[in-house]
Amino acid sequence: MNEITFFQRFEADILAGRKTITLRDEAESHFRAGQRLRVGRYEDNGYFCTIEVKSVVPVLLSELTQEHARQENMTLEQLKEVIGEIYPGLNELYVISFARVNPA
Repeated sequence: MNEITFFQRFEADILAGRKTITLRDEAESHFRAGQRLRVGRYEDNGYFCTIEVKSVVPVLLSELTQEHARQENMTLEQLKEVIGEIYPGLNELYVISFARVNPA
């Protein structure tokens, strides 16, 4: 079973190392640094890689920066738009930094 999912549109960026953070709500703030998570696509739960959590840090929507956007492989405007679509009206988020674990 996958432990975290991403929309399919983010799969290529994660696999290529262009997306190294994810912004989540409180329901997914329980992850801890050092955890390895199986990653699946939201649409079909199909496994596509394993990631290692580097950190989990709270952030307000108003505190998102160009650096967050770069780590998401988007512009800041795009990032705020995507967050608004996924979490409408939510102001308190968690930045989960991660690195893809290369298959053995």
